Amino acid sequence: QLQLVESGGGLVQAGDSLRLSCAASGRTFSSRAMGWFRQAPGKEREFVAVISWSTGNTYYTNSVKGRFTISRDNAKNTVYLQMNSLKPEDTALYYCARGRSAFPTVVGARHEYDYWGQGTQVTVSS
Repeated sequence: QLQLVESGGGLVQAGDSLRLSCAASGRTFSSRAMGWFRQAPGKEREFVAVISWSTGNTYYTNSVKGRFTISRDNAKNTVYLQMNSLKPEDTALYYCARGRSAFPTVVGARHEYDYWGQGTQVTVSS
């Protein structure tokens, strides 16, 4: 059974940066894409970013392009989300998820991911 544990969230001010981490244990995420999603209070969970298993291909939702960077260290079974220039609208619970394949056909579709972490809270004050 794969376990994903997110960390790195917190309370910051607009314009600040945070780096989220997602560590896998139990099983690796070998050969699978890894993604980040977020869910704000009262809203649906939404896709943020995804990174492929080996090619380094990435994809971001438009609202975070140029501000967020997803990366992974396969040797450490860890995926990261560097978040810069944070805005109040980035406030949400952030989840990492393992893809069902090396890169999802539909990057934002939740059915493309099979394991999810419990989330880490990011709160950005104005």
